This record gives sequence, structure tokens and C-alpha cells, in this order.
Amino acid sequence: MRRLLAVHFVPCALFVTCLYGLVRAGSFSGRSDWTAVLPSSPAVTAGSLFLIGTCAAVLGMLLQPFQVRAVRVLEGYWDRWPVTAGFAGVLMEWQRRRGQTLADRADVAADAGPDARRVAADASRRLGAGPPQDVLLPTALGNALRAGELSAGERYGLTTLASWPRIYPQVSAPLAQALGSARDMLDTAVNLCHAFLACAAVMAAGCYDEPGEWWLVALALVMAAVAYKGAVVGAQSYAGLMHVVYDLHRFDLVEALHHPLPDHDGEWALFQRLSDRFAGQRVNLPYAHGSSRPDETDGPAQPEKV
Repeated sequence: MRRLLAVHFVPCALFVTCLYGLVRAGSFSGRSDWTAVLPSSPAVTAGSLFLIGTCAAVLGMLLQPFQVRAVRVLEGYWDRWPVTAGFAGVLMEWQRRRGQTLADRADVAADAGPDARRVAADASRRLGAGPPQDVLLPTALGNALRAGELSAGERYGLTTLASWPRIYPQVSAPLAQALGSARDMLDTAVNLCHAFLACAAVMAAGCYDEPGEWWLVALALVMAAVAYKGAVVGAQSYAGLMHVVYDLHRFDLVEALHHPLPDHDGEWALFQRLSDRFAGQRVNLPYAHGSSRPDETDGPAQPEKV
């Protein structure tokens, strides 16, 4: 319920309220009369709140299945459209130059001063939070998520995107809660960014002939930029937690698949073979089912005391 309210209802209510206010002010049919926006009686107030709440709830339910697509739009997956594909190439080149600048800042002499070392440490941290240069995406949000998608499991030989749906059910309750909170923060910020952009679009359409009201469009764009920055921060937190999942639960995945646990030397080979199996290849792996069933002569298994 909390996720539905924060992630979907609030951004949709923001857009519906903006559109409702512009309609009440007559912005689409002439000059805006903002005094007409305020309800004139308690009954009108209740009716307006009911209308806004109902429309926001319906819009949120309609858009909920497209949440992954909403994130991907801001990540920079624009190759399927010719116009945005060309724009994506420009932004990717800018991302590469930005990465090269960070690499130059991180490369300092051994006898550099404290300020230079501090700048180099910050540049190294920001550079390490992104993906390799050959798989960059056009946006900061896309690169923050891709850094987790291409390195969380790969450090151990597992393909992250293929193994994530299988390892996630093995996550402990505290870590699952942290992942859920980070994902909610990311999705909420993404939806707020889309909502503010939509508000800027409808306000530009309603107030295009009123230069005195253009500050509303600028304010909506600034709020969209702030929400986008929040989405990047949420994506970085989520990517960091993805690394933690593989650090703590990669062997729980092996046990859940009923394979014998590897030693240090065989870990990489096992996880690479599992990745091949997840990719659809035929791979022969030994099974270790253990004694999961209780002995029928001993009666039902008793719960383990903690």
C-alpha cells in the first residue's frame, strides 16, 4: 500500500492537480484566471478532491504495468526511435568525455598535495560507480543501474541479469527490505520526474501566450531535474545493494539449485557453468539433494530453535 501510494498515486495526483488547475483557470481557452482555481464552497472542495483522487488512482493503476518502461526511458534506451537514437549518440560521447576527465583527475602524482589527492579520490569513486566505457548509456541514471547490472554477479562468474531473478528469493529479510526501500526511492523519483515533465508540457500548452506565467514551466523543469537527480542517487544505492546480495547469498543460490557447494578454486568455474545454463545452454552439473526429507520412522521434523 505504501509503495502504491508513494510510487504511483502521488506523482499521478500531482499531474492531475496541475491539469485540473489549468482547466479551472481557463488557460486553454484564454488568459488564465487563477482566482477561479480555488473552490468556492466546501461542497466544491470535496468534489474537486474526489475528482482529483479518483483520476489519479485510475491513472496510477493504468501506468503501473509500464513502470519498467518508465525507468528505461530515463535510462537512455532510445535506439528504437531514429530521432532519439541520434541524440543518444551525442549524449554517449559526452558521457565518454566525462569519464575520461574523471580518469585524468584520478591520475595524480605520488607527491601530490592533500587537495589533489582528495580530488583524485573523489574522481576514482565516481569513476568506479559507473560501467566500463564500451557499454555506456546516454544518461547518468542508465549508467548507475548498468554498473550494478554488469558487475554485481560478474565478479564471481555469474551473469547478473540472468541470475538476479533466481538469487533474489534467497535474500534475507533485512536485505530484502533495504532493496525494496531503494527500489521504491528510485521508482518514486522516476515517476515524479515524468510527472513534472508532463506538468511542464501542459503548462507550456496552456500558458504559451502568457509570458508572465512562463516561470511556472521553468519551475516544473527545475523540479523534474531535482527528481531525476534523486533517481540517480536511488539507482546508485540499488546497484550497491545488488553487489551485497551476491556477496552474501551466491552460495544460497547454489544450495537452492541443489548443486554441491564449491571450494575457492572451483567457485568461478561453477558460476560460469550456471550462467551458461541460465542462458539456455545444456550444461551437466552434479546434484546434491541432501537429506531434505525427515525419516518417516522418526516422526515429523521439529522446528529448529534459534
